[in-house]
Amino acid sequence: MTDTPLSVTSVTPTLTVDDLVQSVRWYTEVVGFRLSRLFEDSDGRPIAAAVHAGAVGFYLRQDDWARGRNRDKGTGLRHYLEVDGDLDALARAIQDRGGTLDHEPTDREWGTRDFTVTDPSGYVLSFSTPFADQLSE
Repeated sequence: MTDTPLSVTSVTPTLTVDDLVQSVRWYTEVVGFRLSRLFEDSDGRPIAAAVHAGAVGFYLRQDDWARGRNRDKGTGLRHYLEVDGDLDALARAIQDRGGTLDHEPTDREWGTRDFTVTDPSGYVLSFSTPFADQLSE
């Protein structure tokens, strides 16, 4: 065994969703991700999708309901997405496209500005950007 540290270059979480079509629309039409791949079963029904924004992506997978129809999804899990550009403009764009913010863009004492949204299946996404003065440190 070597002492070589783990080096990970990317991660793409898979989110099990209640309604794949609704979730793909929300991620692409409301938030601004792009659909990069749609997976279908042998009958041509969509069963999963890949959405990306820049180098970050999610797989969305239709729930097969094997664990029950009304189980909580996303409880205790939050995805933090650091974005380039104007965070407030992104928040306004999401609202303009029909999205609801869990909280308005807020300055945090740890040097970021952020806002949060919750997807249709209950997964929480927090978008943030460092303060301008934090970028020079």
